[in-house]
Amino acid sequence: MPQLVFLHGPGAGACADAYYHQLRRFPGSVAPNLPGHLEGTRCSDVARYAEWVRGWLWAQGLNQDLVLVGYTLGASIALQYGLDYPEEVQGLVVMTVAARPKVRGPGTYEMRLRAQEDPKVYEEWVAFQRKAMHLVEPGLRERLMERHRQVGPMSQYHDLMAIDAFDVRDRIAGLKPKLLLLRGLQDHGNPPEYEEEIHEAVPGSRYVKLADAGHFPCTEIPDTVNALIEEFVAGL
Repeated sequence: MPQLVFLHGPGAGACADAYYHQLRRFPGSVAPNLPGHLEGTRCSDVARYAEWVRGWLWAQGLNQDLVLVGYTLGASIALQYGLDYPEEVQGLVVMTVAARPKVRGPGTYEMRLRAQEDPKVYEEWVAFQRKAMHLVEPGLRERLMERHRQVGPMSQYHDLMAIDAFDVRDRIAGLKPKLLLLRGLQDHGNPPEYEEEIHEAVPGSRYVKLADAGHFPCTEIPDTVNALIEEFVAGL
């Protein structure tokens, strides 16, 4: 039986709470809080996060038949894990992800740095997080906003830097685990269609565009995403 592992990113609460609906729907699934998110010391890059996740899973005896599900940083970690340890991974479900460094808008990094020092900019950062989650159910959105306040803008800054240094273009065509790519068409940031590039590079991958989702499909339209995960797992 495949083991579902949910890996979060710097948005949607910046912790495993983003997978509230998936953890309820899939008994036995796991979702670690990455180090530096609520507690612990962050990792310096995606490869080290992947090693941390692997150690966390192995410590619980979870080292075979893995299905890794992730968005943004979590998706990058999933791809890294699948490339490095294909014998442990059956499948990957990833969204809002690129196999190469992403291009950010002006001031993206500076806002997080300034938010750490300037209360006015901090409130702008908080407002930005709420806007990014405009498609999330209000009750869950406010719980995730509280998590953002606990984790803070500097963690997000370092996460974005790790994502934007991630580059597996030279390896992605050799990805062995089965791959499902998801993209929300209402992403508030309107990023380039990085997922299409991965889909074209990986033979046998599936690419699904979600008209009613944005940056965090798992958190925004959980029933739809859960059904896609169930279908994917059943086909492994």
